[in-house]
Amino acid sequence: MTDIQHITATELAQRLADGQPVNLLDVREAWEYDFNRIPGGTLHPMSDMADWATKLDPAQAYVIYCHHGIRSMHACAYLRRRGFTQLFNLVGGIDAWSREVDPTVPLY
Repeated sequence: MTDIQHITATELAQRLADGQPVNLLDVREAWEYDFNRIPGGTLHPMSDMADWATKLDPAQAYVIYCHHGIRSMHACAYLRRRGFTQLFNLVGGIDAWSREVDPTVPLY
């Protein structure tokens, strides 16, 4: 999975602050998304990946995140094998977002 691009929570926050368009995919499960989320993120659980992946545009760029960055890395690899080229894994996931960018997002 070495061809996966990575983005830090701070870099993502800067992109959002700069008004850059970001397709932010949350690959956690619904109960996790209900507990906390990054504003602007949409839920696309890994358990349904075979379905929702067919509905994404491979020409678009996506930042993918989960709790700590492991599931999202696997999601990036899955999408890469299906022809997606502009994929960014959020290093440290929403946990890093909570610790480094927005402490109002609860940790779990």
